[in-house]
Amino acid sequence: MKKNSVQVAILMGSKSDLETVRETTKVLEDFGVSFEIKVLSAHRTPNDVTRYVEKLAVRGIQVVIGAAGMSAALAGTIAAHTVLPVIGIPIETTTLRGLDSLLSTVQMPKGIPVACMSIGKSGAHNAGLLACQILALHDERLMKKMLQCKRDMAEAVRKIKIK
Repeated sequence: MKKNSVQVAILMGSKSDLETVRETTKVLEDFGVSFEIKVLSAHRTPNDVTRYVEKLAVRGIQVVIGAAGMSAALAGTIAAHTVLPVIGIPIETTTLRGLDSLLSTVQMPKGIPVACMSIGKSGAHNAGLLACQILALHDERLMKKMLQCKRDMAEAVRKIKIK
């Protein structure tokens, strides 16, 4: 496996998913994790998805995030073509408010694991955190930042005062 400066690959099914995925990129940037982002559709460009994903491990990418709405096949398609950890972000939709995306992302067959986040921006934020946690397993600097993040969240809760 080649050492690469890019640690996380993010694929979106559509450019319209970028508003949600910005939550992921903010987290990765805050933790100093490098990433690349592409628009590739499991339905409109399936061969492109396959070619791109099959090269990720060789390039040194360590985690893949797939964000898609509606039938949301992207994360599953990614997982079918790699042994890298795959995190799925179900994008909120106007038709079914993202329930369609959630069910499509979470209902993976045995042998094709996808870590499915919650619908929308909260899930996108957590996808960034989970990617950082995976990377922190082999990165002491990142582990220290993750531990500090947890301490900061706990302290913020402790400071809440109710009259």
